[in-house]
Amino acid sequence: MPYEKHNSTSPTKRISAGEQYRAAFERLKNNIPVRLPMGTSVSQNNVAREAGSDPSALKKTRFPLLIAEIQKYIESYTQKSSPSERQVNLLARQKNRGLRERLEEIKKQRDHLASLLSEADTTILELYDRIAELERQLPPSTVLFIDPRGNKRL
Repeated sequence: MPYEKHNSTSPTKRISAGEQYRAAFERLKNNIPVRLPMGTSVSQNNVAREAGSDPSALKKTRFPLLIAEIQKYIESYTQKSSPSERQVNLLARQKNRGLRERLEEIKKQRDHLASLLSEADTTILELYDRIAELERQLPPSTVLFIDPRGNKRL
């Protein structure tokens, strides 16, 4: 068999890892993945999986520009996309948990204020009793009360 020189433009040309990652990134952006299911979100790990490699192989030190592009795309895309059902559920749970905690705190405040009010009522009743006792100890009054309607009684 004769020796043939390998042509660099042949269809069996091996593409670099960076090109594979870039192509996978573009496929995920355009929602036409080959290895992952349709609708898979764009993430650094998913780009590596779509390229057919381990997610730990796509490192920032080796592919800083691509990683920056992926992160920039993710930031811009997440601002536009609506939250997933799971995220909505988590947010609702957090909100409910916060409301329950707030309700418990308000109940504690209500109970504390109710006890303060009860103490104040008790103090007021004690003071009324004390006033009545002191009024009983006063000598009888010689003051004449005048009826404001004009009827004078002597």
